[in-house]
Amino acid sequence: MLNIGVIGSGGRGGLARHAHGEDKGARVVACCDLSYGTLEKNREFYGEDVFITSHYQDLLEQPLDAVFICTPDFLHEEMAVATLEAGKAVYLEKPMAITTAGCDRVLEAAYRTGSKLYVGHNMRHMPFVLKMRSLIEEGKIGEVKAVWCRHFVGHGGDYYFKDWHAERRYSTGLLLQKGAHDIDIIHWLTGSYASRVTGMGSLAVYGDNKNRIEAGTGPRTRGPIIDKEFYWPPSQQEDLNAHIDVEDISHLTMQLQNGAFATYQQCHFTPDYWRNYCVIGDEGRLENFGNGEDGTCIKVWNTRKWGNDAPDEVHMVERPKGGHGGADPRIVAEFLRFVREGGPTYTSPIAARFSVAAGCAATTSMRDGAMPQVVPDVPLEWWRYFNEDFQSRRLPVANAVLGPRDTATNSHSNGHLVR
Repeated sequence: MLNIGVIGSGGRGGLARHAHGEDKGARVVACCDLSYGTLEKNREFYGEDVFITSHYQDLLEQPLDAVFICTPDFLHEEMAVATLEAGKAVYLEKPMAITTAGCDRVLEAAYRTGSKLYVGHNMRHMPFVLKMRSLIEEGKIGEVKAVWCRHFVGHGGDYYFKDWHAERRYSTGLLLQKGAHDIDIIHWLTGSYASRVTGMGSLAVYGDNKNRIEAGTGPRTRGPIIDKEFYWPPSQQEDLNAHIDVEDISHLTMQLQNGAFATYQQCHFTPDYWRNYCVIGDEGRLENFGNGEDGTCIKVWNTRKWGNDAPDEVHMVERPKGGHGGADPRIVAEFLRFVREGGPTYTSPIAARFSVAAGCAATTSMRDGAMPQVVPDVPLEWWRYFNEDFQSRRLPVANAVLGPRDTATNSHSNGHLVR
């Protein structure tokens, strides 16, 4: 039975509930949060004997096999390094950190200590993403040459402009914080990582809104309860964060290591909330319509068409059970198996780092007149360490990404695959 701890046991920390139970072979035995109310709820769910604390260092002194870190992004780096150095396996919510240097510090700690590191990019477990990935691997559209992603964040004002997300010092920006998921999926679908990026964007709507809370002394970590009826139009949002200096609309253009190109567009004042990926190969293209709700499908065009003709194939995606489009129970199950056995995983620390590095570089470009930025690489020994024994551990659904300077080795000593 694995003993599990949770740092940041409210909010996203509820993910750990999927790891608790005799049938899971694991139990949550320690929780850390700054909210007394949250800790009391943890007791109700995990039992009266669960260890509770408001200091994560105290939690790390407990006899734990693994720790979920589900705190706000700006705390990830410090807490992940400390947990790895304490010899615990780590489930780290995305993004790995809010700077490239922070990500590299986490990777270095995992490399140095040998502790297992798993980053929670749960979109890699969403059925609609897996279906796109599978169709690409089947050769339905040939070799991928481009990906276009449009991200409509319909209630961005409710989720991202009422707390710490709205401040650069705590998030870097939403092109990183919110875009890390999509950048990672773009990398996954193309089988490569960004090497050069440009960004553009602005604070187009929420910056003019004066309906703000009073300024406090630190980050606002728990926003107000979101009304069932989201504020509309966004310009009339109320109770926004006192300080807002992140962009609410942003665009990212990437050239990838394998020569493919990609664009990512994010808007926080659309009326709808969903992601649309268009993947173009040298023999066709595919596109998702829906993100897991009823009617979600993947359409494929791979013969000549004239105008808006019907696709050649339509692949329906069954609505999954579980949070985040069915991804949450799947990613926790994979993490628990990884802690026990190692072996291949859909997520990858190197991939998680490159999603942050691309987002950070694009944010720098966006705030510097759209000047192109080079995405920094990682040391060759990290490529090799996080990617060893690739051929013997390969997953059947995808080709792996090769490091820019290491084209022979591609696996992970802790069992991850760079995907």
